[in-house]
Amino acid sequence: MASLDRTFRALADGTRRSMIHTLARGEARSAGELGRQFRSTQPTISKHLKVLEQAGLIERAIEGRVHQFRLRREPLQDAQAWIARHQAFWTGAVEQLDRLLSEGANDDHR
Repeated sequence: MASLDRTFRALADGTRRSMIHTLARGEARSAGELGRQFRSTQPTISKHLKVLEQAGLIERAIEGRVHQFRLRREPLQDAQAWIARHQAFWTGAVEQLDRLLSEGANDDHR
């Protein structure tokens, strides 16, 4: 569950979600490329990349002095599976509540 917590914490930030979206296109990007795209300073981009890396959402490959980042899909798939399980539960709970409320309204009209 700790990895799921790290995933959701990393995804809580809009810039990091945008980085994930950019990296989801499949090609690795350097920190410099990401910094230019998001018009952020190098230290800010580095902090975001560190959070994503600690959550296991990206992996780093070092080529000389250039750090390339690539998306890792497994943590996102784990988060999607967790959401799907809970969505099914809440959908069922809402439908059951709706039935109970409808039955209660019908009882009131009798």
